[in-house]
Amino acid sequence: MSLAGQYLVLQLLIVLAVLVAVVAISLAQSAAAFERIEGRRALSAAEALGNNPTVRALLPSAESRGGSALPAVAESVRTVSGSSQVALAWPDGTVVASSDPSLLGRGLELGSSRVMEGRAWTGVVGGTATAMLSAHVPVLDDTGAMIGIAAISRNYPSTWERLGDAVPNLLTYLGVASVLGVAGSLLLARRVKRQTLGMEPTEITGLVENREAMLHGLKEGVVALDPNERITVVNESARQLLGLAPDCVGKSLNALAVESALREVLTRDQPGPDRLVLVGERLVVLNRMPMLSHGRTIGSVTTLRDRTELASLERELGATRTATDTLRAQAHEFANQLHTISGLIQIGEYDAVVQFVNGTTLDRTRLSDDVTSRIEDPALAALLIAKSSLAAERGVALQLSPDSRLERVDDELSRDLTTVVGNLVDNALDAVTGTADAAVQVFIDGRDEKLSIVVRDTGPGVPAEVLEDVFRQGFTTKQPTSEGGRGYGLALSRVVCQRRGGQLMVHNDGGAIFSARLFRRRFQP
Repeated sequence: MSLAGQYLVLQLLIVLAVLVAVVAISLAQSAAAFERIEGRRALSAAEALGNNPTVRALLPSAESRGGSALPAVAESVRTVSGSSQVALAWPDGTVVASSDPSLLGRGLELGSSRVMEGRAWTGVVGGTATAMLSAHVPVLDDTGAMIGIAAISRNYPSTWERLGDAVPNLLTYLGVASVLGVAGSLLLARRVKRQTLGMEPTEITGLVENREAMLHGLKEGVVALDPNERITVVNESARQLLGLAPDCVGKSLNALAVESALREVLTRDQPGPDRLVLVGERLVVLNRMPMLSHGRTIGSVTTLRDRTELASLERELGATRTATDTLRAQAHEFANQLHTISGLIQIGEYDAVVQFVNGTTLDRTRLSDDVTSRIEDPALAALLIAKSSLAAERGVALQLSPDSRLERVDDELSRDLTTVVGNLVDNALDAVTGTADAAVQVFIDGRDEKLSIVVRDTGPGVPAEVLEDVFRQGFTTKQPTSEGGRGYGLALSRVVCQRRGGQLMVHNDGGAIFSARLFRRRFQP
């Protein structure tokens, strides 16, 4: 059924319900009006009958079925008042005169009448089928003693009779209500269809179901905001990526305590696609588009993709490329050494050959022993040795402080240390590459529960106005490269330190000095 048809049926049902209520109220009102108006007339006739001198004189000595004076007076009063029935009875209720001969000598039906108390009364007596509206009045003698009862009754109209009287008005009400209901249904259906773009309820339901299935079936995250920065739509992927609560829909970003960097991306127009944001320890790519309706902005929708694994692969690729360049340089150096050895052999300088080989081997062994004797964790030691080769290739002297000490640690802490040390050393190498007397010194102290890492370089240092900005995700003083976004290494390192209850800071003293503090145990957020 169409929307207009549904509204029409609903309106007709409402009209029918109202009509039934009106009928019930009309019947109740007509019954009350009949009892009020006709009760007064019957009471007036009964009082006239009870005060008639003939009745007062003959009633005490009257006998049922005897004489014609009392029945004549009673019938006269009934005829004049237009009543249905009249009766005269003794104080004990025995009928001595009545318009209905079958009642003579029988008890007068009193119901709940209070006439026996000497009071006039009107009300309904008899059963449902023979109900009558009666008025009972005591007949008093000259001394005020009760000598009988005068009763005037009128037939109570049946429900169908009262309904028949109300039918003309009810038909008028039904016709007017039906016309108004049909017109209202058509206008309402037209307005609703205009607001629902002409779609029927089943089509709207199908559209919503398809949207929900598509939205929650996407691997990418989707977040929609209204102009007041309240979340209107969010799928499971987006909720997990951003760490939002299950009941976040309908809440504002302020109430959800969203970080400023993430909030900026979600609420402001971005100049280009694929905006990178660090959410916790995950690197997320966001694309925001405003939603327009009739030329008016009604909100925005943002898609999210987890780029953590891709960024990790990019870093591994970069490390592999660096290692390849280092190996290529070492191969070139090794070829030069081989040429030197070949030349010494050709000229017969065998002792010089042995001395040259021993010296070359000693340099490599000294570097490895110098690192592994102080850093017992193999992953971190291997990182420092690789960075030393990379630094040598760039013309930078990378030194491990003689006071450095670190025993072997668990795998999780080892990964965190390599993340922090690797990022700090890479930034230091970038800062000093190409400068005179370029040097980077690394200090690692892991002898207590709290670990300390200090990376010092001889570069120009960090400008004072950006000392804190360097830890903000996306901030960088370097030129962007085609290998991925910059400005996330220091932000990620600070997150790792904070997760372990520590901190990462920087100050200048003859170059930049980055100081990291973190505990062995991981702190729950």
